[in-house]
Amino acid sequence: MHNEEEFNRFVLEYSQEPNAGRRQKINDKIWRHFGKKKAVMISDMSGFTVLTERYGPVHYLSMIRRMQMTMKPIIESFNGTVVKFEADNCFAYFETPRDAVQAAISFNLAFNAANTLTPDELDISISTGIDYGDILLLEKEDMFGQAVNIASKLGEDIADSGDILVTDDVMALIPKEAGINATTFKHSISKVEIKGFKIVYN
Repeated sequence: MHNEEEFNRFVLEYSQEPNAGRRQKINDKIWRHFGKKKAVMISDMSGFTVLTERYGPVHYLSMIRRMQMTMKPIIESFNGTVVKFEADNCFAYFETPRDAVQAAISFNLAFNAANTLTPDELDISISTGIDYGDILLLEKEDMFGQAVNIASKLGEDIADSGDILVTDDVMALIPKEAGINATTFKHSISKVEIKGFKIVYN
């Protein structure tokens, strides 16, 4: 299995190579070793600033831990892998867009159910973005690529609390028999229009 040390060595080699042709060969080698096509999911827990200011870091850290313990087994049950938890964010990948969306629906429903048993200040809500494409994957360490960037933009910057936003590529690869419904959305950031689908679930 290729690791982070090897990846960093290749990247450094690329950055120090003055010849464009040899840089391209290093680039190709990196993609051969680390390139994968996956469904990328990035989730962000809502209300970090407000809750931390109101109740302090211990309160929010306890919620982050509950969030991690809820999401990890659900992700794995849908053939997904958690790459990392970073603060109140979850970075994961799946073999298919269908698996990613069904996992996202499942843990949103799990949080909604759990929230009926907790006081409002301990309720957990997340926003999620999903894209599908070629990424550079360091197993359970990190991942890079346009699909990661877009999933992050959807989940962290555009999605509201409870939203699951996916790209056109994701929606196109989900079979109709999966019964996953969605509505279209458009959002502008710095005069750049981003569009895709918002998953409908109860």
